Amino acid sequence: MLCASAAVSTAAAQDYPAKPVRILVGFPPSGATDLIARILQPALAQAFHREIVVENRPGASGVLAADLTAKAAPDGYTLNLVSHSALIVSPAMGSVPYDPLGDFTPIARIAELPNVIMARPAVPAQDLRQLVELAKANPGSISYGSPGPGSAGHLTGEFFARTAGIQLMHIPYKGGGPAMNDFLSGQIDLFVGVVSTAVPYVQQGRARALAVSGARRAAPLPEVPTIAESGWPEFEATTWYALIGPARLPRAVVERWHRELASALAVPEVRKALVDRGFEPAPSAPAEFAAYLRAETVKWAPLVRDLRLQSSN
Repeated sequence: MLCASAAVSTAAAQDYPAKPVRILVGFPPSGATDLIARILQPALAQAFHREIVVENRPGASGVLAADLTAKAAPDGYTLNLVSHSALIVSPAMGSVPYDPLGDFTPIARIAELPNVIMARPAVPAQDLRQLVELAKANPGSISYGSPGPGSAGHLTGEFFARTAGIQLMHIPYKGGGPAMNDFLSGQIDLFVGVVSTAVPYVQQGRARALAVSGARRAAPLPEVPTIAESGWPEFEATTWYALIGPARLPRAVVERWHRELASALAVPEVRKALVDRGFEPAPSAPAEFAAYLRAETVKWAPLVRDLRLQSSN
């Protein structure tokens, strides 16, 4: 009976997909997660010879879409393009209706988006080392804004402050737009946000990019060093995006998606569309992504809990 069941599963996987596949996005249209899904959509539809439907299900920083994915049939027709918020930050902030490590099948990491630490021109620090010296001389007097409590910008700022042994005053906002407005008007000293947000203001001279948080320099800001290059060699903090499905997805389906995603990310037009917007394509195998997810949980969950962030779920 077990052999017969395996044979049926293999046959079903070989016929996959027999109908359109929907990819849930837990955020509204035009956001970073949605943008990645729609950049990949045409290449994936061509590869699978089926319609790939991007379905926005915003709510609770991606938790709603993740919950729908966890409860979906494990047949490969409902997947979730997810970020760290639904799998690491929200679970550490409070209860979520799923087990982030047990209720999903990791398929592949897709891309990373590094953050950048920016200073307004009036701040007397030309680089990150000078900023740290300034902060040590004036504990708690330098403010930084982020898109909100638990956002990638907030966690990157806190992680760096602890790594460098300094005190910064966090000013949370309801989104990157309001934070950037106050930063540009001189209400806050620093802004920690995604690279794509920083580029135009750095180019206009309205902000000074001190360092990016990824392992490599960001393509849109090639002259800006990483935090690791600036003197903290182990530092790395990025917003990452990945594809997951319900637990117990057939192995053949998972492997097919991994192959097609890797191929799509290698298409020059797709890669350029991502890189031009600040994303760094970072395809990974399912097992590699699973290990990465566990490591990221160990790295970030204690910080989230230590900051006593609370979920709105």
